[in-house]
Amino acid sequence: MGEIPSSFGNLNRLIRLSMFSNKLYGNFPSALLKMTRLSTLIRSSNKFTGTLPPNITSLSNLAFFDASDNALSGTLPSSLFTIPSLTSIDLSDNQLEGTLEFGNTSSPPNLQALRIGGNNFIGPIPSSISKLTNLEELNLSSFNTQGPVDFSIFSHLKALQTLGLSHLNTTATIDLNDFLSYFKGLSYLDLSGNHVSAANKSSVPWRSLVYMDLSQCGINGFFPELLKTQKRLRNLDISNNKIKGQVPGWLWMLPNLENLELSNNTFTGFERPPKHGLSYVWKPSIKNILGSNNNFTGKVPSFICALRSLNILDLSKNNFNGSIPHCLGNFKSSLSVLNLRHNRLSGGLPENMLGNLRSLDVGHNQLTGKLPRSSIRMSSPLEVLNNRINDTFPFWLSSLQSLQVLVLGSNSFHGPIHHQVSFPKLRIIDVSRNHFNGSLPTSYFAKWSAMSSLGTNEEDRSKVNYMDVKYMGDEVDYGYYHDSIVLMNRGLEMDLVSILKIYTALDFSGNELEGEIPRSIGLLKEIHVLNLSNNGFTGHMPSSLGNMTALESLDVSRNKLSGEIPQELGNLSFLAYMNFSHNQLVGLVPDGTQFRRQNCTSFEDNMRLFGPSLDEVCGDIRTPASQQHHESKGEEEVMSWIAVAIGSVPGIVFGLTIGYILASYKPEWFLNPFGRKSCRRSRSTTT
Repeated sequence: MGEIPSSFGNLNRLIRLSMFSNKLYGNFPSALLKMTRLSTLIRSSNKFTGTLPPNITSLSNLAFFDASDNALSGTLPSSLFTIPSLTSIDLSDNQLEGTLEFGNTSSPPNLQALRIGGNNFIGPIPSSISKLTNLEELNLSSFNTQGPVDFSIFSHLKALQTLGLSHLNTTATIDLNDFLSYFKGLSYLDLSGNHVSAANKSSVPWRSLVYMDLSQCGINGFFPELLKTQKRLRNLDISNNKIKGQVPGWLWMLPNLENLELSNNTFTGFERPPKHGLSYVWKPSIKNILGSNNNFTGKVPSFICALRSLNILDLSKNNFNGSIPHCLGNFKSSLSVLNLRHNRLSGGLPENMLGNLRSLDVGHNQLTGKLPRSSIRMSSPLEVLNNRINDTFPFWLSSLQSLQVLVLGSNSFHGPIHHQVSFPKLRIIDVSRNHFNGSLPTSYFAKWSAMSSLGTNEEDRSKVNYMDVKYMGDEVDYGYYHDSIVLMNRGLEMDLVSILKIYTALDFSGNELEGEIPRSIGLLKEIHVLNLSNNGFTGHMPSSLGNMTALESLDVSRNKLSGEIPQELGNLSFLAYMNFSHNQLVGLVPDGTQFRRQNCTSFEDNMRLFGPSLDEVCGDIRTPASQQHHESKGEEEVMSWIAVAIGSVPGIVFGLTIGYILASYKPEWFLNPFGRKSCRRSRSTTT
């Protein structure tokens, strides 16, 4: 941590210097230029700023230079490319700008790897790049070409094995058949975010492709047939295009295919694999299938159950109907994530399907019956939101010591939930809009330890770097697939494409609960959203609510609460939204700044509340609301809840805003070998 000391210049015999990921900052120190014997210089994943010095050529023995993932700015000095010993340059993910020049390279240099993607370069890609004939890896992703590109300049780079040309902002269309004909040993190709034509012509004669990303390429028509011969293909992403028709059966016969991304197209069905293949290839290698947001219809194809290595299956947001195949419960240990949300599935959940799942989302279907009580190991979301399940509260789930998200909202669950339960890892629970009744014991929340402490105190909360925050599922799926949730706030449904591990919420709204709010609720000091509205709670609001220092949203409206609003709530600095309306509250409204920022509707129908805070937001609450107020009421409430849901408050969990609105997520296996790229993907819950 800190700047590089000038004394480093005295290490004039040093050959290798690595400063990887040390939180170092400052400009490129001139002292390093004195280390003329350096052959390896690694400054990646720090906070270095400033420009690269033109006289970097003084490092005449430099062979490997990595300063990626910093905040370097200015132009890239062409003199860098004149160092004859250089074999690898990695300056990706900085803020370098201007045009790219390679200088006077009169003879083919030794450069084998050039990674400068993720910067702010503009202008044409210099044709002199064709002279770098020893290149094996090239990444120019996010190069703002601002016009046409002559892709034939890459035809001279016969040694290329890895090529990243994503998001070039070019008007040119890449003919995939012609482009692939330039290379014979290419293994990794990323053309995402460009205009690509993948018309089904002749197949590519060579078969070396391992990784191909054609996402967001505007491809229309049917599935590209040229991939049929790529027997080494392991990772294929053709998401976010306009591809229609059937997913071809030959795809399942590719012997090394592990990761398949089909989301956001207009596919209508799956072709079965050829019958002759079932006997010898079906030890299939495919592990992950992401096919959300297409036009798939009919029943979930049963041949998927023959994919014995399947780990993640996401077919959400389609039009599948019928029942969930019982054979999905036959995966002995492989299937970890199953997402069938937003289809038209009916019937019950197969009795044995929960056994090995880490995450299950079948929300927004037409499922009936009860939750299967098979032995399960669920750790991340168990979501059955918005179905027709008729059951009592699944107290047996408390045996799942690793369960983090439980969503039972909008079903026909009923009966009491007063039994003492222990959910040590539970961070999000939504049992709203059911028929649960009875009262909650005073110590009800005493053993909900994950909501009591997440290891982040109030002082540290504002210091957490967004990029350091982890998401649920990362430790199991290595970033390939992020669990997500659907937050329901005041009837406003929001898809959040990933769940921060530090996010916590409790929603018991819309039931028939009664009695006093348990004092132990104050133990949940790390909770962010608390909704107890639309129940029959009575008595005073517990003063222990003031202990919930992370609280950002509080709704206790439409109950039968009496007494005063606890003055301790005025000290909660992150509390952005609150609703106390339609109760029997009296007394002085707390005088915190956050109370003065609420809508008048948050206090209405509590005729004996008073105080300066109340006068400031709506005057005398006993005065009937004006016609204008009634007209704006709905809009005010929705806007308030939107503000809460998307995290407009600075304390919304250290960058939760960015995590919530990610339109897409790029899996970890698609980050290789090109480094970080814009994110894309996920799964869902409700508060």
